[in-house]
Amino acid sequence: MKRGHLETYPIKILLAFVEAVGGNEDFFEWLMKNGYPELGVLSKSIRGGEVSNQWLMEHQFPQFAAFDAAIHRDLKAILWLKKYHFTFLIRLADASRGSQLAINWFLSRDLKVFVMLAAKIKSFVDHQTFDVHKRRF
Repeated sequence: MKRGHLETYPIKILLAFVEAVGGNEDFFEWLMKNGYPELGVLSKSIRGGEVSNQWLMEHQFPQFAAFDAAIHRDLKAILWLKKYHFTFLIRLADASRGSQLAINWFLSRDLKVFVMLAAKIKSFVDHQTFDVHKRRF
């Protein structure tokens, strides 16, 4: 596993992350206490935590802060991800916005957990109220 590269995390960890993104505090706490704080914090960031974005930057996970911004079509974040070769996160951000092309890319590679994650993110984003005070990437 290569920290900071979602595609390399074990499936069990990714499933816990999916649940944390969905707002399940038990899974958030599990990630935090079992060596995956970057995923716990990313789940909070996706759900609207500005402090979470700061933590990601300070703890050497800028790609996750950029991914959070890319979910919301932040062009600077997408270009940053591209510049540093985080294509997987760009595809996941696209899938999280409902891009069928991106979803099909994951399905064709039997990466269903990322389709689940994208659906969870899309559902949350579609039902959230935009916070003009949350800092973008």
